[in-house]
Amino acid sequence: MKLFGYRKRKSQKSEPAEPAARESAAVRAGLHREENLALSKLSGNWVLDPAHSSVGFAARHAMITRVRGIFTEFEGHLFLDGERPEASGAQVTIDVNSVDTRVEQRDNHLRSPDFFDVARFPKMTFRSTRMERLEEDVYRMAGDLTIRDRTSPVVIDLLYSGSVIDAFGVERVGFDGSAIVSRSDWDLTWNANLETGGVLVSEKIKLEFDISAIRVS
Repeated sequence: MKLFGYRKRKSQKSEPAEPAARESAAVRAGLHREENLALSKLSGNWVLDPAHSSVGFAARHAMITRVRGIFTEFEGHLFLDGERPEASGAQVTIDVNSVDTRVEQRDNHLRSPDFFDVARFPKMTFRSTRMERLEEDVYRMAGDLTIRDRTSPVVIDLLYSGSVIDAFGVERVGFDGSAIVSRSDWDLTWNANLETGGVLVSEKIKLEFDISAIRVS
């Protein structure tokens, strides 16, 4: 039979890749090379920009709805290695007193000894221990989260949202992240039983991150 105007002979070896296939392979190789070059440009030290970032959480309330909160004061830095993502890392310190769920009474309860006990433990910290790349823009960071002087491991899934030079000439990089944790791992066990069954606050908590970081070196 004829393929692209040439007769294929059974006795011959396999034909070279068709032009379209060769072109697709070249395009893929070019994209891969451009991707590697783009990632390599991320290598360096970055600091979190609290004005354009958020660190928060979500918990089930009374078994039927979800309450969200954020911490308005935090600081942190990233070290990114674009060529070897596994060498990247992060460290974040959060002022627990800055918790904000939009309800003052609830915020005060969270600051109390029932939960964070901010008078004794004003800070929570995260320090990464491992980083791996799962897909093109998807990463997984493992680390140690310390709350109330108790440290437990967490695993955060991260989506790289891109890098840009902003209108003020500042180089930025962005990540969205989330993790599911059990609050009892940090002895945050306060709860109340509901008359209809179940409890007031869920055991599982979703941590949510929207990070914009600025290059410093």
